[in-house]
Parts: sequence; structure tokens; C-alpha cells
Amino acid sequence: MKAEMERIISLSNGDSSGELQKYLSSLSESKLTTLITSSALKGKTIGTIIKAVFKGSPPGSSEGSKRRLLLYQHCIPLCESGDLQSEVAADIIGLLMLETHTLVGPSLAKLADLFIEEIKAGKISNGKSLELFPTVLMAITACETLSYSKGELSGEQYKKQLINSLCASRWDSQCVIQLTTMFRDVPLSLDELRFVVEKVLRMFSKLDLQEIPPLTGTYCKQVLHTFTKVQSIPQDQLRHVEGTVILHTVFAVRLNHELGREFLKSIKASYGDLCPFSVALLLSVAQIQRYEEQVFELFKRAILKSLKDVQLLQGSKFLQDLLPRGHCNITEIILDTVKSSVFAWDHVTQGLVQLGFFLMDTFGPKPRPFGKTTEGSAAVARTPSQLACKLGGQVLLQGFKMHEAIRGEILEQVLNRLVTKTASPVNHFIDLFSDIVTSAPMMLLESSSKVTETFDHLSYLPLPTVQGLLKAVQPLLKVSMSMKDALILVLRKAMFSSQLDGRKSAVTGFLLLLKNFKVLGSLASSQCSQTISSSQIQVDVHSRYNAAANEAFCLEILSSLRRCLGQQADVRLMLYEGFYDVLRRNSQLASSIMQTLFSQLRRYYEPEQDLLPPLKLQPCITASGEQIHLQEPLAHLVSSTVHCLLWLTNMRRSAKISAYDDDDNEDEDEGYQSELQVILESITKRMIKSEMEDFELDKSAEFSTVSSVGVKNNIYAVLVIGLYEVLLEYNFVKGNYSKSAFEELVELFNRYYKLCEILREKSGKGRQASNKIPRSLLSMGFISTLVTALFQANSLSREELEDTGVTDGPDGQSSDSTFRFLCEMTSVLMWRYTNVPSATEDAGKKEKRSSLSQLSLEGLLGVFNACQQRYPDKMTKLLSSFDNSDDIAEPEDCEQMKYCYIRQFQRALFAQLSRGEEEFNSKEAQLLVKILSVLSLQLNPSSQQVPSLVGLDWLTKTCPSLCLEDSALSKGLLSLLFSLHVLFKSPASLLLELCQDIHSHLGDIDQDVEVEKQSHFAIVNMKTAMTALQVMSQADKVLDEVDWLIGTKKSQMAADKSCPGQQDPAEKAVTLQLGTLLTALNELVQTALQLGTCTITLVKVLSRTYAILTTLVKYYIQVCASQSGKLPFRFEKLVKLSGSHLTPQCYFFITYVQGGEPSVGGADKKKKKNEVNTAATAKLLRQTKAIPDLIFSIEQYEKYVITLSKKSKVNLMQYMKLSTSRDFRINAASLDAALQEQDNTSQAVEKTQEPKLKKKRKH
Repeated sequence: MKAEMERIISLSNGDSSGELQKYLSSLSESKLTTLITSSALKGKTIGTIIKAVFKGSPPGSSEGSKRRLLLYQHCIPLCESGDLQSEVAADIIGLLMLETHTLVGPSLAKLADLFIEEIKAGKISNGKSLELFPTVLMAITACETLSYSKGELSGEQYKKQLINSLCASRWDSQCVIQLTTMFRDVPLSLDELRFVVEKVLRMFSKLDLQEIPPLTGTYCKQVLHTFTKVQSIPQDQLRHVEGTVILHTVFAVRLNHELGREFLKSIKASYGDLCPFSVALLLSVAQIQRYEEQVFELFKRAILKSLKDVQLLQGSKFLQDLLPRGHCNITEIILDTVKSSVFAWDHVTQGLVQLGFFLMDTFGPKPRPFGKTTEGSAAVARTPSQLACKLGGQVLLQGFKMHEAIRGEILEQVLNRLVTKTASPVNHFIDLFSDIVTSAPMMLLESSSKVTETFDHLSYLPLPTVQGLLKAVQPLLKVSMSMKDALILVLRKAMFSSQLDGRKSAVTGFLLLLKNFKVLGSLASSQCSQTISSSQIQVDVHSRYNAAANEAFCLEILSSLRRCLGQQADVRLMLYEGFYDVLRRNSQLASSIMQTLFSQLRRYYEPEQDLLPPLKLQPCITASGEQIHLQEPLAHLVSSTVHCLLWLTNMRRSAKISAYDDDDNEDEDEGYQSELQVILESITKRMIKSEMEDFELDKSAEFSTVSSVGVKNNIYAVLVIGLYEVLLEYNFVKGNYSKSAFEELVELFNRYYKLCEILREKSGKGRQASNKIPRSLLSMGFISTLVTALFQANSLSREELEDTGVTDGPDGQSSDSTFRFLCEMTSVLMWRYTNVPSATEDAGKKEKRSSLSQLSLEGLLGVFNACQQRYPDKMTKLLSSFDNSDDIAEPEDCEQMKYCYIRQFQRALFAQLSRGEEEFNSKEAQLLVKILSVLSLQLNPSSQQVPSLVGLDWLTKTCPSLCLEDSALSKGLLSLLFSLHVLFKSPASLLLELCQDIHSHLGDIDQDVEVEKQSHFAIVNMKTAMTALQVMSQADKVLDEVDWLIGTKKSQMAADKSCPGQQDPAEKAVTLQLGTLLTALNELVQTALQLGTCTITLVKVLSRTYAILTTLVKYYIQVCASQSGKLPFRFEKLVKLSGSHLTPQCYFFITYVQGGEPSVGGADKKKKKNEVNTAATAKLLRQTKAIPDLIFSIEQYEKYVITLSKKSKVNLMQYMKLSTSRDFRINAASLDAALQEQDNTSQAVEKTQEPKLKKKRKH
């Protein structure tokens, strides 16, 4: 064998190839292949041998061509056998590629068949030979003709057949990567590329996950689909593979921007297919600058659409029944992406940070007009925008916890926004910062320098921002002494700021320290070398808890705060409101705080017992030129003093204060407390004796805010009202329920009420009607206790009242305390309204009892509204307070409890409506309806008890005597009926019945038409029909649902292969809903409505209805374009209903509206109607956009109906009539009347002018 190889090599090196040809011809095929195999296994001379074979095998001769084909047929399996070294196999394939173009057509065909057979048999192991296949296919393409079966094909057609055969055969899953890589080097037409792609996509389900990433760049969309389906492997393994796929995809997109555009296009086409993997991929692609804006705009639309869809589905039982599968929740998907990012998705984390801040910046609260901002907690997110903003905060919070690398950036951007966005609300960023501090305080300490840098800007930030920031940073101050030191230094500087907000910020910060200093412990080490104040007090940090040092430091802060008592009213007010909280948290400062308040109060107190009033009001104001300003918030000063005194008294009574104070301090405290009580008693008695004139206030006083006198009187009135409220609370608590105490309370309240009425009366006159009654100083605890004493006194003993009679102070800003007081008031008011029937009271008290019932209902409505706004998740707990139950009820029990309360109020409403005219109380009935409306929002539409709640049918159908003429009550009842009805069914049918009743009562536009009498709703009559029309907002809800369903069907159209002639449930529901709504609107457009706001609303509803019809027609145009089939019969019927019934009546209605013609009635009625409608008609005509929009919507609808008729081969235009409502139109009846009037006028003129003409002839 060695001799033959040497012989071939030597002949190959010679100049003549003839001897080499002869020698090769002398070798048999088996001998030659054995020689090649032996040489390849040794790996040294194989390249020379192959070159020699090619040299001795001329492609022009049949023998040479046959030998060349033999070489290819032997070397290809040899390279795939795995016996050769990879370098040797690569050299062999390289040499074969160089000579492929010399092969004749039949040889190329046999060689291609060899490749296909090897692939079918699964003999492709390492894929080295596949590098030769693209060269073979290109050589085949260059051939003119090739034999195929019994005929001939061109080289291009033969290649197409080969590719089709290859894609139709079975592939081994292990060779998919090699084949896919091979096809990249093959020039393919669009059809050939489609064959290949479809084959690879079919193989995806058989591939190992580890083999998918290399295919990502070519088959990105299918990779997305694959990872949305994978559920059967461990999550950690799946996430790691997904991370690798994301890296491959981003790399491919960087190289091929067309791939990026197609990827974004596929995502936009199906928002509902988003998953954590696709979200992560989008965030990674967003790191490419040219795609950043597009990706985040895509996120914006997808998130907003998803949240709106979820909200719409939650509020519609009709849609829930129609689509029981639910809907994609984008919030959960994005949060799952954040959780999955811990699996080495480092390339996704930066995108998560950008997405979080993008959502918070885009959907966060916006500044109000004139630069005003609305600060408040964003904990209760209701609208889609608020939910999107909250989602952004959740993404950043979870990212901060999970990824150390982005913590610094998140914190820096949050703090930068707090500092720079001074003109916009930043409460959502404060909430995020607070959540970060609460959940990960130790992590935040790593970036504490960024927080301390923010402290330097406190003096320049808006006060709400400062308050929120300092409140959020509290946990950090407990663990970071350096941060506390930095804050103290900044606050001291701010105390002397020239800006008012800066000084208020300093007061806020110092009060915060005073409230929490006991928890913080002693001063930090850095404070030891610094003077805290002029007293040079220093504290050793490393010593144990030093109560004296803490108290000394707090006293120094109090000393600084006393300087605020000489500043503006806003600063003093903040100080007074903060003292009470400081006292409760740090009771050892009681003596200093009380002495400060006491000395300040003495400045305004008149010690002479005969002087009236007991307090000086003149020093409480200051003048700056002609402007009058409040200098001392006297009422707040007294309020703070009273609440601190009451709290200390209660503490001493319970013997708790002895644990903190020694005997000397106790004696000292008792001294100023007793003196303060004497002063308050004196103030009370003299305030009762004081008349309005003593305060320079009476009914004739001026309260205008334009003049300085009016401003001064307003300030005096506000101060006096506040004093009355504080004294009412103080004397109620201290009165011990004695008769004399209550007599004083009644006197105080009478004077308080009198002044409030004067201020309310004066404020409601003239141009100053916007003046508001000042915020009440009555604490929630006092109100709760007072309500209990007034309404539930018969059920409680005096001892029980005493136990509950101590107020908690001004806890208006304490969420938990406020909710507790709401629960207490709910229990009392519910007991008072439900447990005291009218039969228990004598006839002389019936009127009073009715008034108390009304007050109870007003209180309950206020409590329910407050709870719904501030504590929407605690409504069930509020209702359970009536049963004094603290246990957490099961969901079924919660629904049962809500249901019981609603039925209870329903029975009360029924009893009220069943009374005679003399006993009927309309206001009480309206309150019951409003309460039912609020409680109905708490019902779960999926509850089995909801359908039975629409027992309100007895209000509208089975109660013939319920002919109400109260428009407000009728509107409330109908609104309640619709709100309950929508919980289990679409309101379309109910709306139709209401429209029929309105048409029946108001009559037809055409006075000659007699309308059939309808009476579905007894409460709809001539007086309430126009009010009932305001329930037309329900039509918008129906249109919202229909519009959403059509949009959903459009997005599903690509995947939906059903025949359009067979309507699915969604299409059927859309058609039925629109048919019912069109019938209802057809009733209204024929009704002689009073022109005004309701008419404009109806025109707008009509415009939107035709717009939705146009959208539906466009949908069927797309269906007809993509599928063959007939239009559904129901849809044709809908087009007929709109074209032949509604549209002509719309044009008559437009003529009626623009002409301002009155409705049916006698001559006198017509005249009065014309007078009433003149202003309304003028206002309507000024709304020139409504009617043209309606006409345009009708014409657009007809335009697309014509297009659909052509597409579907169905003549839908047979139901349409030509439009007549244009700028130039002729009303035949009006024209005849005008011509007749003109003829009569002409005849009269001729008769009167004839004698004059004769006279002229005489001359």
C-alpha cells in the first residue's frame, strides 16, 4: 500500500499526467478507495493523493469523470465516519470544494442524491461534509439541463426539487444545527427559503433546549413561541437557556437591523402573546439605541392596553361569561421577568431599570394648572395610568432587592427626581424610596452618601417632598449615626433660611427627631467634637443609654424650635400640630412642651375675668401695607395645648406617668396643669358670654376678601370658630357627662353654629362664592365619641361611655386611628338607624326622629365614601364593625355580609317608598339610594347572590303606585338599577325599555304620529323623563364592550381559521348588542326631546355608534379578504336595521335639532316651549362640531358598507337611503308653507298699492 501511494505521488510530481492517468486506470475502485482511506487515517499525504487523483482524472473524459465521482462518493462518508482527525477532514472537504465545479451534471445529481440519502439515514454526525453541499447545489444551479425522472429540468428547477425533497424527508434531531448552518450558505429563492424555514420550525419541538440558542438569529419568532410553550423542564435550566438565547438574538439584531424590525413588528401584532421571555428579550433589544424609543413605546401601549382590558373585564359580567379564559395580565408577566432575571440575565437588568423609571415618569401624577401639584399617597391605584405607575415602582423595588449592580443607579435616579422635579408631584417616587428603605435598609446603607447629599437640598424642596423624604428616611436614622449627624447640620442651617419653606422644612425635621430620638439612642461619635448649641453639651456614644444626655439634646432642639414662635403663622402652625405627637412619643419632654405652649398662650389671654372676649385677637394679625395676614394661629395653639393637657391628665390618671417623672417634676407639672385648667374654664365661661360684636363680628360685618376689613373679619371669624371647636371638645371630655357641662356645651354650640351660618352666608354671596369653610379642629376621636353619646346613649351605661369618652387627639393623619374611628361611627349610626323604629317614638317626635334618621344616613354615606376612597380593601372590615367582630371572615362570609347589608337598606328604601305623600321623605330615600350605590360597588359579579340583588324590579315594574315626580330620586333609582344589572348581564335590553318609556311620555317629533304607550318603568313620567335620559351613559358602556370585542377579534383573526359564515360567540354577541342598542337609539331620535345638554349627549352617542358600526364593517372586510364565505345573517340584519330604520330618523332628528321645533302640544304650550328652548337651541348650535361629526360618521359607515358589498358579493346598499342632511337641503313642507305665505303677502301688497298707482296716473 505504501508503494502505491509513493508511486502516485511521484507520478503526480512529474510534468506529464499521461502516466498518472494510466496508473490510476490500472487500479481497481476498491484498491483506490482503500488507498485513500489508509492515507486519510495517517493524515500526512491525503492532500497530495487527492490532488493526484484529480490531476489524473480529466473531467472531460468519461473515465476521469467517473473516478472523480468515486472520490467524492467515498470521501463524504469517510469524513462523517468520525475516524479522521478534524483537521484532515477539513482539508479533504476543502480540496473537494475546489474541484466541484468541474463535475458534470449527472455526477452532481448523484452527489446531491448521496447527501440526501445520508441525511435521511441519519448518518450525518459531525456535519463536516455538509460544508460541501452548498457548493454542489450552486454547481447544479449553473447546469443548463439535468435528467429528472423521464424528462429534463433546468439546474435551478433541479435544485428546487432537491431542497423540497430534503425538507420533506426525516431529519435526525442531532443534525438540525448543521443543516441550518449549511443552508445559510445556499442562495435560496423565497419559495425555497419558506420550505427550509418551515422544516426547521417543525423540528423545534424535538430539539434539546441547549441546541436552540444557535438558531435564534435565524428563527427568532419561533424561539419566542417555543419558550412560551415549555413547561416540562426545571425552571432554573430553562431560564439559563433563555438567557443564552437572548444574547444570541441581540447579537443577531445588531448585525441585521431587518431582523430587529421584523421582531418588533411581530410583537406589536400580538400584545396578548407576551411572556417573561419575550419581555426580557425586548428589554435587551432596547439597549440598542436605534430600538430604544420603539421598544418603550411598545411597552407603553401594551401595558396600558392590558390594564384597560383587565379593568373592563372585571367590571363586565357579560364579557366574563363570553370569555371565560380570562386575559393576559401584563403586571404579573413583567414581575415574573424581574424574578427570572436572577438567573444570570445581567443583560436584562439595565432594561428593567429603564422600564421602571419610564413607567413612573410617563404615568406618574401630573402637575395641575398654574403649576399646582397634588401630593398624596399612591397606595390606592385605580386607573390604568396609576396601576402602570405602580407597576414601574414594583419593578424598581424588586430589582433593587435582587441585583446589587443596579442599586446605586436606582437610588441615584430616585433621589435626583426628588431634587429636580420641584414643579411636579413626586409622591410616587417618595413611596418607592420609602419601600426601598423599609424592605432593604442595610442594602441602602451601602449608598448612604447619596442620601446625605440629598439632605443638602432640603431647604429648596417643596414642603410635601421634604415631609415625605424625612418620613421615609426614619429607619436609616436608627442605624446610621453619620446620616443622622448630616441631617441635624442641614436642619440647623435651614432654621435660619430666608425662605419660608426652608424654615418649615427645618421644623419638620426637628419634630421628627424629637419623636424618634428615644429610639435612636445617644448622639453619634461625630457629634462629640461638635457643639450642639451654646450650652456645649456633649454625649458619649459608646456609653450605655444615657437618658439625661438624650433629654438634654431634646431640650436643645426644643430651644431652637422656640425661635419659631416669632415667625410666620405657617411655621407656628406646623410646630403646634407637631407638639402633640412629640409628647406622646417622648413623654419625658412633657414639662418643656407644656411650658412652651402655656407661655405662648398667656400672651393672648386676658387675665381680667370681666373682660370680653377672653382672648386678644388683635395681636394675631399683622399688616403689610394694605394687606392683612394671620400672624398667630390662636385656635391651633389652644388646640395643641388642650390635647397635650388631656393626654397628660389621662396618663396621670392611669398612673403611668409616675414611671418617668420624679416627685419634684410631678409637683411642678401639677402646678401648671391646674393653672391651665383654670384658664380654660375661664375662657369657656367668657366665650359663652361673648357676643359676636365683642369680636367685631356680626351679620352686618363685611367678609369680602377684596378689602382689608373683610380679610380681617374673615381671619377673626376663622379663629373664633376654631376656638369654639376646641372648647367644645375640651369641655365634653372634662364635663364627666354632668348636666351643667352639657348646658355649657349647648351654649357653645349655639354660638358656634351662629357664626358658621354668618360666614357661610357671607361667603356664598357675590363673586367671592369660592371661599371655603375652614378645616375643622374637631378630632376624629371626639366626633366618634360624640356620635356614640348622642345616638347610642340609650344602649350604654354611663360607665361604658366614660371608658370610651377619652379622645385620641388630632389623629387625622394617622391612617389606623382614622379607620378605627370610622368603624366606631359606622357601628353607632347603623345601630341608630336600624334599631330605633318610628313606632317607639310618640307622634310629637316623629318629625325629629325623621331628621335623626336622615342625619344617620348622611353620616353613614360619608363614612362609606371615605372608606371607599381611602381604605378600599377594608370595606368588609368596616361593615363587620357593626357586629363587633374582629375575626377575619372567609370570602363567602364576606359576600354574605355585604349582601345582608344591601338587603337591609333595600327594605328600608322600600318602606320609605311605600309611605304616603305626607310621610314620604325624598331626601332620606335619595340617601338610601346613594348608600346602595356605594355598597353595590363592593359586590363580586361572580357571586351567586348577585342576580337576586336585582330585586329592584319591584321599584320599577311591580310597584304601580311608584309614580315619583322627584327627578333626582328617579335618576338615582335608575342609576342604581343599571349598576346592579350590569353585575350579571349587559344593560342593553334594560336601556331599550327605558328609551321606549321616554319616547312614550315625551311624544314624537312628528306631531301627527301617535306613540304607543309603554310603561316598563313606573318612575318614568312626563316630569322625570328628561332626567331619566341622563342614564344614557350606559350606552357608552355597551359601546365600550362592543368595541373591545371587535378589537379582540381583529387581533385573533390571523390565528382564527373558522368559516365566517358560522359566527363564533363573540361575533354573535357583538351583533346582538349593537342591534339592541340601535333599536333603543331609534326610539330616542324619534322623541321630541327638550333641546339642551341631553340632546348633545345623544348626538355624540349616535356618532360613536356609527363609528363602532364602521369598525365592525372593516372587520368583515378583512374577513372576506382573507377567507371565502357568506356574511352572517345577523350582520346583514344589523345593516338593514341601521340603514333603513336608524339613519333616516337621524336625519329627521338633525333637522328637528337645528330647526329648534317644539314638541307636541297646543298653541300655548308651543309658545312656552319655544321660549324655553331658545337658549338651549342657541347653545346647541354653538356646538357646531357635534352634528357634522354625526353626519361624517354616517357617511363613513355607508362608504365602507359599499366596499363590503363588493368584497362579499352581497348587495348591502339596498338597505341604505341617500343622505339629505347637508348644508343645502330643502324641506318640502317648509317650502310649501313659505311659498303660500309669500303668495298671500304679494296679493295683499297689490291690493294696497293699486289706489296709489291710480293717483300717480292723474298727475
